[in-house]
Parts: sequence; structure tokens; C-alpha cells
Amino acid sequence: MKKYNVAMIGYGWASTAHIQAINATTLAQVTAVYSSRPQDSAVLSARHGGVIATYTDLDALLKRSDIHAVSICSYPHQHVAHAVAAARAGKHIILEKPISLSLADANAIAAAVKAAGVKTCVCFECRFSSQFLATKAVIDSGLLGQLHYGEVDYYHGIGPWYGQFRWNTSKESGGSSLLSAGCHALDALLLCMGSDAESVTSQATTSANSDFAQYQYPTTSVTIVRFQNGALGKVASVIDCLQPYYFHTHLVGSEGTLLDNKFHSNKLGIDKHKWSELSMKMLDSGDVSDHPYQVQFQAFFEAVAAGTEMPLTSLATAMKSHLAVLAADLSAREKRTVALAELSG
Repeated sequence: MKKYNVAMIGYGWASTAHIQAINATTLAQVTAVYSSRPQDSAVLSARHGGVIATYTDLDALLKRSDIHAVSICSYPHQHVAHAVAAARAGKHIILEKPISLSLADANAIAAAVKAAGVKTCVCFECRFSSQFLATKAVIDSGLLGQLHYGEVDYYHGIGPWYGQFRWNTSKESGGSSLLSAGCHALDALLLCMGSDAESVTSQATTSANSDFAQYQYPTTSVTIVRFQNGALGKVASVIDCLQPYYFHTHLVGSEGTLLDNKFHSNKLGIDKHKWSELSMKMLDSGDVSDHPYQVQFQAFFEAVAAGTEMPLTSLATAMKSHLAVLAADLSAREKRTVALAELSG
């Protein structure tokens, strides 16, 4: 039986995937939608199932005591206002990435959530993908030993042919290559390396292809991460490439190496000249309909029911990756190494 009524804040491309995934969980159902553009309740109810009330007044929606949680799929620059309002109304929060476009806004969201004591889920959903569940299992098994280097790279051409392009090109809404998309790769790197970032050094550039001329910020960045345990990492965020979607992963440890869906380990006594293959579904699309939201949202509502923080993607955990992204963008702008302590201290 469904237990939690969920309201969508924002109704567009990402929200349709959220609604489908939330409704597919065993614990929650979307019963309301807030949008700045008037929506027809009958149309949305028929499209998504159940009875969905529609609102253009967010305060009126948040006053409903029978709404237990919200899923925020508004534009990134609107996240702070919507998340703070939801937290103050006592609603549990699912928040699309990025958390925010600035440090001040991220801290405002974190403060509101802490004060309200609500549960949170940030959509770094790649942690729940087959690729990274399998990758983390290999790491945790010890087959790679202690990791001292990792690279996770995000290649996804977000041009005029892609829905997100419409708003992603502006500095106000897209923010940066990392904030708009590549944050998934930096978050996955932190997941794999098992240590918090200590400092980052980043540089950025742009494509000469006219398809990407509309962008108001550099569309490719490369970030070197030094971790607190001494390990190193690298993240390329490339949203101006002309190629199939590719989420590159290369992890090097004291006992072995993992490369995408292949690995080698000295602990298995296998031929060091050959790779062993892992059975996993590689991340191969940026389309929200292909993201593992259902698994993530099921874990979130189970955590809400248990009164615990959700695994892997609570706001507290996601903030570590988000601060690393903001530090990388600061590094690229100021052409210097940035310590994470500058942002979190």
C-alpha cells in the first residue's frame, strides 16, 4: 500500500521521469504538481495515473498536511527557494542535481534542512546504476587493493538536438559544465575513491563548433582531485563532444585495476595480460528516462519510513561532491588550486 503522498515542484522533462519512478515504488505516489505554467489536473491524472491536483501557488501546495514529500525538478537557479520553502513546511525532499549554483545557496538549503529535520535525497542517481553498484562491489571486495588513482569522465554532447540545451546554455541556469552534467562523474569518483576531496585544480575550455556557441560558459573542464588519504583523481566533464554518451571509469589500486566493465586483480592469479569482464549495464544515456531513479527513490522512501538518512545520496553526502564541483569551478575561474576547506570552513 502506498504510504507517502508526493508533490512535484516543476513540471517538465525531468519531472516526468520522477513521477514514473516514484509511482513505481511500493511506498509513494505523486498526488500533486506545482508549475509556474498552469497544468490541467485531468490531463496529468490520465497521463500518470491516480488523482493529481495542480497548483500555480507553491505556498498553497506546501500548506497541505497530506503532502509528505516533494520532488524538486525546477530550474537549478530556483532550487534554493523551493528547497528552503519545502523544508520549512516540513516536507521530505527529493532534489534534482545540482543542489544549487552557488555556495551561499547550497549552505542555505543545508541549514533549512537541518533546522527542519526532514529527510533528503539528491539525484546523484548514478550511484544506484548497475555500473556503479558493480564497480563499488569490486572495490569493497578488496580485489583492487588500496586505490591510489582514479578517473571518472563524463562525455555527453548537449547540443541543440538535446532537450536540456534549451536552458542549459545560460550561465544563470546551467552554471558550468560540471554543474549542468559532469557533477555525476565527480560524485562517482568520490564514491569510488572512498575518501573526501582535499583540494582541486581545474582548467576549462570551449569547442569551436557552432552548435555550442550559445553556451555562456566553458563547455569542457578537466579537474585534478587530491584526496585526504593522498590518492589522486581526474574528472573530465565534456558536454560539447560529438560522440555517443560515455561514462569512463578507470581505477588503479595496489592489487588491481578496473576499466569500465573490465578488471584485473593479482589476488585471482589470472593472466596479467588479459582483462576479466564484469556483467553490468553501462551508463550509456543522459536521458532521464534511462536513469535508475526507481531504485534510488525506493531506497529513499524506505529510509523515510525507518526514520533514517537514506544511503548513498542524502544531502549531507551529496554536499561533499557538490562542494568539490563548486571548488573546481572556482579553480578554473581563478586559475589556482582550491582547498575544499575554503568552501566548507
